[in-house]
Amino acid sequence: MEKLLNEFSVGEKGVIRAVLGEGKIRRRLFDMGVTPGAEVVLRKRAPLGDPLEVTIRGYELTLRNTEAACVKMEVQK
Repeated sequence: MEKLLNEFSVGEKGVIRAVLGEGKIRRRLFDMGVTPGAEVVLRKRAPLGDPLEVTIRGYELTLRNTEAACVKMEVQK
C-alpha cells in the first residue's frame, strides 16, 4: 500500500518509493538522505502535528508536513 509520509501514524514503517516536488525542496530532501529505497520510521509528531520526527539511515530527522507530503512511501507491515 502506498501513501505519503505525512499521512503515516506514529510507529509506522515504510520504504521511500519516490520523492515528489521540484526545485529547492526536492534538492533539500535528497541532501538530507531522503532518497528512494531508504527505510523510514515515523517516531513522533509535535503536539500540533507539525513537524514530525523520523528515523532514516540510522539518524533522527525532523521534517515539516509540507516536506513530508513530497515523499511517496510503500508501507511495511
